[in-house]
Amino acid sequence: MIPSTKSDQSAESDAFVIPLNVTDQMGRRVAVPFPPRRIVSLVPSQTELLFELGLGERVVGITKFCIHPAEAREKSAVIGGTKNFDFGKIAALKPDLIIGNKEENYQSGIEELAADYPVWLSDISNLPEAVDMIRRVGFIAGAKDKAEALAAEIGASFAGLPTRQEVVSAAYFIWRKPYMVAATGTFIDDMLLRAGFANVFANHARYPEITAAQLAEAAPQRILLSSEPYPFGEKHIAEFQEICPDAKIEIVDGELFSWYGSRLRKSAAYFSQLR
Repeated sequence: MIPSTKSDQSAESDAFVIPLNVTDQMGRRVAVPFPPRRIVSLVPSQTELLFELGLGERVVGITKFCIHPAEAREKSAVIGGTKNFDFGKIAALKPDLIIGNKEENYQSGIEELAADYPVWLSDISNLPEAVDMIRRVGFIAGAKDKAEALAAEIGASFAGLPTRQEVVSAAYFIWRKPYMVAATGTFIDDMLLRAGFANVFANHARYPEITAAQLAEAAPQRILLSSEPYPFGEKHIAEFQEICPDAKIEIVDGELFSWYGSRLRKSAAYFSQLR
């Protein structure tokens, strides 16, 4: 039996909490109290999603990288980073649900938490998986209708992107010293394709280190320098222009390429501008 989504209302009694057995995106079975009242989010984009769904009052713990929305830092305790949890702080919060991600968190830490709490993990490498995560998180957290509406809005915005007649080759940089790019199997790579770019490092996996010589040989038409995790700025453009004098080089909003929660509602419009 699917629990009533009356949990979208914030005034339910504790007696309404019932166990809900769900499967996360890793295929793990997780028993979650429904609706959860004390949520710890270990992923910035999923923290923002929870607040977007109107569940901010239930988010008791976040990471130091959870910068959106600004009110999250005011209302929730910081429990460390995405890859170095403060287990004592988490225990003090008495969470009844922890939401994390396969890539952004670390396995040993997740396993330690899962021994004591319900831990639901996302696993996202493309847009359909991101939309699926939004729907699932909305369901288990008690905001099913809002999540469905958000997922539909995001899906429609990407469906409205016109097909690009000419594919433009591109390299997307996430780090400097050493140079690192987003390649095949990443969410960023899927976003690049949807934005009309062909990743020149598609023959590499995940986030490889590359040399200046490899970049020069790949000769992308566009070089996209992400605003995160490395804070690329205008001062770095000349450095890449020297390697690829014919390329168009620009700083891009890394959050709109890599945050796979509610921020995706802004991504399609941004990609249209980049074209």
